[in-house]
Amino acid sequence: MKGAPAYLSQALAPLADTAAWKAFAEAALRADRGAGTLRVLEAAGLAVDLSTQAQSPELLEAGLALLAERDFGAWRERLLEGGIANCTENRAAWHTALRAEEPPGRVAGRVLAERDRVRAFVRHIDAQGRYDSVVHIGIGGSDWGPKLVVSALGYAGTRRQMRFVSNIDGHAIEAGLLGLDPRRTMVVVSSKSFNTTETLNNAQCALRWLREAGIADPWEHVVAVTANAEAAKRMGVAPERIFTFWDWAGGRYSVWSAIGLPIALALGAEALDGLLQGAAAMDAHFAQAPLERNAPVQLALTGLANRNVFGYASLNIAPYDARLVHLVPYLQQLEMESLGKSVDLHGQPVSVPTGPVVWGMPGTDGQHTFFQWLHQGPEGAPVDFIICREADHPYPEHHRLLVANCLAQREALLRGKPASTLETELAAKESDPERAAWLARHKAHPGGRPSTLIVLPRLTAHSLGALLALYEHKVFVQGVVWGINPFDQWGVEYGKVLATGIAEELAGKAPVGQRDPSTAHWVEAWRAAL
Repeated sequence: MKGAPAYLSQALAPLADTAAWKAFAEAALRADRGAGTLRVLEAAGLAVDLSTQAQSPELLEAGLALLAERDFGAWRERLLEGGIANCTENRAAWHTALRAEEPPGRVAGRVLAERDRVRAFVRHIDAQGRYDSVVHIGIGGSDWGPKLVVSALGYAGTRRQMRFVSNIDGHAIEAGLLGLDPRRTMVVVSSKSFNTTETLNNAQCALRWLREAGIADPWEHVVAVTANAEAAKRMGVAPERIFTFWDWAGGRYSVWSAIGLPIALALGAEALDGLLQGAAAMDAHFAQAPLERNAPVQLALTGLANRNVFGYASLNIAPYDARLVHLVPYLQQLEMESLGKSVDLHGQPVSVPTGPVVWGMPGTDGQHTFFQWLHQGPEGAPVDFIICREADHPYPEHHRLLVANCLAQREALLRGKPASTLETELAAKESDPERAAWLARHKAHPGGRPSTLIVLPRLTAHSLGALLALYEHKVFVQGVVWGINPFDQWGVEYGKVLATGIAEELAGKAPVGQRDPSTAHWVEAWRAAL
């Protein structure tokens, strides 16, 4: 295809037109969807139960044939060995190198040196005892990962008070600084490009706050994490307080890099190390496990069947652990920024729908919020239930009830309850048969709704790292099959460009451009008010 990189010279046929895809779809339609066979995959200490998803020997075989046709083996090798996996930006997507105990040779020196710098800095700060609060300023991939990990693993307390500021809404930075002692506060500014509007504006607010507190050199309180060290230096950050990562580490995959600094500041370097080790264990499983027992691969194929064969437009994430409150938005970014694409690698329209909408919240709160829709709405959605085998609190009855609710909701989605059964039950309570039949129709559950159960032994740095890497690799496999690039995000970039122009217009620095009537109206209205 003209314009595409040379290694994409062999164009893949549209997915929907291929014999392998048609065989996969037909096998999925014929597969058992009633959990007739227990199917649990073990991966890096996690148990992934796919029993209530479509399954059959024929479907498994068809999935393997589909992967072969889409050249999955070569793409996996390209990913894990640092080849050009991100074709539109002509670079690797080598986040696996960041968490390897022994990183690949050509990046080992840089990765290990920066890893050591982060840990040495944390030891130095701990020894000084100078800071008891950290304000972390970043957005997107520079925010969700550290925020998730600190929230999940710091539930019993952190070494320092941690505040995460991401949004450009002034209330966010106001709340992030409120009540802190500037003299005892470190500000960590994290941005891959170091030109992110939200991050730089919030950083300037934090600097003003430090100056207004009478701190002569506010830069002594500031640390930067970026792939653009020169921009951080120009801003004023001292070189020894700049921690780097590289353009081959995508933002939504950057928690494994120096972006993890806040994790070490909050929980200790051992927590960051455990996170990397868990992810590396999942990388090894993804690289080595037979495809039929490969958890990310099979999770991906299950998702493809749900999205493209059974027509589910969304995926619900239900972590039955209150500590994982930030897991859903983390996975929303990972999945929807990666898979929200409408053209294939050659720039041609995709032939089937790609990434689903990802949504959810922790159970059991979700049961009292949207599970009604999951059970009885006409569309429904597959659910990923996530739970720990063991809890870390001293309330065993709470954990029993949590597990019972998780398993019961999953079973109810699968089994359902037909109106005929309900009518018989209600007949014993209702004297009016017509009323019994009417109520039965309201209470009926269709059932047959797919779910996956992911069981962690406990919520530790290792198991959390493995869980996040499981989803990363699942997304990659789906990108390969759909023939899209899961490592760019051009739609997001376009919105940023438009916002820059509108901001200039709102400030009166530029005339209102050629905009649609509604946008032009509100730009003029705000110009008059500001």
